[in-house]
Amino acid sequence: MMRIGLFLLTNLAVIVVASITLKLLGVEHYLSGTGVNYTSLLIFCAVFGFVGSFISLFMSKFMAKKSTGTVIIEQASNAEEQWLLDTVAELSHEAGIKMPQVGIFPSDQANAFATGWNKNDALVAVSSGLLQRFRQEEVRAVMAHEIGHVANGDMVTLALVQGVVNAFVMFFARIAAMAVDSFLRSDDEEASEGPGIGYFITTIVFEILFGVLASVVVAWFSRRREYRADEMGAKLSSNHAMIGALQRLKAEYEMPDQLQGSLTAFGISSHKKAGFMEYFSSHPPLDDRIRALSNMR
Repeated sequence: MMRIGLFLLTNLAVIVVASITLKLLGVEHYLSGTGVNYTSLLIFCAVFGFVGSFISLFMSKFMAKKSTGTVIIEQASNAEEQWLLDTVAELSHEAGIKMPQVGIFPSDQANAFATGWNKNDALVAVSSGLLQRFRQEEVRAVMAHEIGHVANGDMVTLALVQGVVNAFVMFFARIAAMAVDSFLRSDDEEASEGPGIGYFITTIVFEILFGVLASVVVAWFSRRREYRADEMGAKLSSNHAMIGALQRLKAEYEMPDQLQGSLTAFGISSHKKAGFMEYFSSHPPLDDRIRALSNMR
């Protein structure tokens, strides 16, 4: 129920902000009896594409805390929490960023994530399962990986990529739908004002098709980020520790993936997808990541 509520809240915010932005820009409706106003269509798609992406980015910390049940460590209650705070403080200082909020979320799966719209106002969180079973040097390497995401500005960069992709999907889906609708309509219907029902149906179909292709592009970019975050993790901790952490994650592969949605892209690992589905994976195979780190020696 919480996730449904957050989903509806996010989409409502997107509609409200995008509608206000379009009004302020004085953008007219892109469909008329004379055809398509391509300038208005492009602006419309860009506004909705980027507004949706950036609202998700600005709400990412709040959404992450609520959806995962992350508890922020305001004051350490035991030696383990104090060590975690000290470790993140040291790593963030070495990475040249302000110390992010540090949290623990309840999950048996060994995982961690980073989120936040600003590298100097971020959140890094680790699962209770990872803290319980990993050695300290492995936990340090995992947190260094997440600090790497923050220091590299991956959250903002991914939001920009997602915004561009969203805009192009919306734009070309409507262009293609207009062409199909024009082809299917009779001369009498062509003379009538506005597009037919075929336009709206084919828009949905093309948005799904182009959206699938766009997901491949975003996933490819996400996989590149993981290699860079691994390199940063190895630099801030050690190559040996980073490899050890990934090997430990590989050994625990059978546990169900408990990070959902956009958080998966900023976790330390996700489940391997087989065959064609590998193109939609936000993370490279752990064997490939371990091999890449081994070649850095």
